[in-house]
Amino acid sequence: MEFPAYHNPNKLNGSQLDTFLSQGWYRMHQSIFTTKYIILNESIYNVFWLRYNLSKFNINKKLQKLIAQNSRFNITIKPIELTEELETLYTLYRSGIKFDHSESVKYWLYGGEQEKVNAFETNVIEIRDGGKLIAAGIFDNGDNSIAGIMNFYDPSYKKFSLGKYLILLKIKYAVEKGMHWYYPGYIVYGYPSFDYKLFVGEENTEIYIPEINNWYKYKKELMDTIEVNRQHNEKENNNN
Repeated sequence: MEFPAYHNPNKLNGSQLDTFLSQGWYRMHQSIFTTKYIILNESIYNVFWLRYNLSKFNINKKLQKLIAQNSRFNITIKPIELTEELETLYTLYRSGIKFDHSESVKYWLYGGEQEKVNAFETNVIEIRDGGKLIAAGIFDNGDNSIAGIMNFYDPSYKKFSLGKYLILLKIKYAVEKGMHWYYPGYIVYGYPSFDYKLFVGEENTEIYIPEINNWYKYKKELMDTIEVNRQHNEKENNNN
């Protein structure tokens, strides 16, 4: 079993973040890490890192409908600032979800090192209904890519699919900045709770295969093949 690898930078510039993301690494607190496995409910699952190819991105009718549905809300994008308003919204969001999540926005971004300077260039998208903050999406900037970090919203607005809408707003931001890639994290093989990240369209999505050190257009059949190979290799390692 290969364990996760971590790097703890004092500061990552945009080019360095682009490089890490392109090799299947991702932010955790003030570290950046990579792994091929995750433990959920005491079981081990394979993970596959994702990215959206923005140079080929298409807004289909379903996505257009979601954008139109939420057009009445006010959008602001700015550097992250940890406020009581943001933490209150996150606490409200946590109360309405069924899986474990970080105890606060501050903890997710900084972990136990609360006073450490942010090593990443981090922005937040705020969605407001009038003056009320109803959703927030946090992301890190590279030179040629962004990494989606957190999305959360007021559960009473669930029907507006604000988590997905935030992903589309991040895509719009990155495209307008001339960036080519959006990294939303990973999906988990055999654990569909993460599959919502595919809603932008499989034709816009690539998966990273660390065994080949390359990205490929998303195909379920490719994941099936890698899963079989990983299980075979794990059995071989256990027998040696």
